[in-house]
Amino acid sequence: MRGERAVKRRLLLAAITGLALAGCKEAPATGGGASVAAAGARVSIEAIAAEAQGFTLGAAALARTAYVFFDPQCPHCAALWMAARPLRTQARFVWIPVGLLNDKSTLQGAALLSATDPVAAMDQHEVSLREQRGGIGPRAAAQAQQEAVKRNTALMTRLGFGSVPTVVARHAHSGEIVVIEGSVATPVLAQRLGLQAP
Repeated sequence: MRGERAVKRRLLLAAITGLALAGCKEAPATGGGASVAAAGARVSIEAIAAEAQGFTLGAAALARTAYVFFDPQCPHCAALWMAARPLRTQARFVWIPVGLLNDKSTLQGAALLSATDPVAAMDQHEVSLREQRGGIGPRAAAQAQQEAVKRNTALMTRLGFGSVPTVVARHAHSGEIVVIEGSVATPVLAQRLGLQAP
């Protein structure tokens, strides 16, 4: 009982001071996520582009790219998926599945990577999660896709991120690396990335 009160007190304090980010943490606690400033200093967008395997929301020809590390079992990632959709005409969002939260994460991430139309599969997945049906079933995804999700997870961990979703991009005007850990609403996402709010 005392522990519950302490947790509630910490959550209330975090909410009051504005420190709470909406994001899912790794299932076994590993010390929490890196701060945005600390993580941003070590991030190489070129490394993410070269090493990560994901699927694209938005036109592939768009010059502006935002990389999104997400776990298929994360409700905050689902919220960011919806928040990013109105911005897909200004930037392409590369969604990089990772397996942090539970055993389904890697299998569902592999299923999304192996889908003929990953965006449609992600939409179906999110509807299934909202309806509490558990998300898409693990299709007969090749071992290669499961290995890709594991490599994505290792890359995310190496970059110092401990929560999902995590967005990494260059600001549209300044060119500086922007790191957003946690879900944000569409206007905030647009502002942080230097895009026009819809």
